[in-house]
Amino acid sequence: MLEIGTKAPEFSLPDQNGDIHTLSEYAGKKVILYFYPKDNTAGCTKQACGFSELNTQFEEKGAVVLGVSKDSVASHKRFEEKQNLSFTLLSDPELTAIQAYDVWKEKKTCGKVSMGVVRTTYLIDEEGIIVKAFDKVKAADNPAQMLEELS
Repeated sequence: MLEIGTKAPEFSLPDQNGDIHTLSEYAGKKVILYFYPKDNTAGCTKQACGFSELNTQFEEKGAVVLGVSKDSVASHKRFEEKQNLSFTLLSDPELTAIQAYDVWKEKKTCGKVSMGVVRTTYLIDEEGIIVKAFDKVKAADNPAQMLEELS
């Protein structure tokens, strides 16, 4: 996980519609950048739906929500449509941002060791500095937790 107080790494990733997004285009806004393992899984769906339900409140506080996983643009599009999501999902199959933000880790599931995305959320300020960082977040609680952090 990256240190609080450090400059957030720049990225250039396609969203669920294939449009490219960079961190620098959000200068002047707070960015909630959350990394999640996989579209359409139980925890990831709870987390995404929570962010979607609270998205208007995030916008009112001058914050934008960006979700990142290694799923494809097409997978993100299906996930967005199925769950009626109201924020941007970024596709990172090459793991460029995932590795830059230090969330690609060894994971143990049922005794099996593999590499994967550790659910992590960063709050980046208007100048692109990481002001909060949470790893191993609880998917269902994370959206409300982040809203609280903005208050």
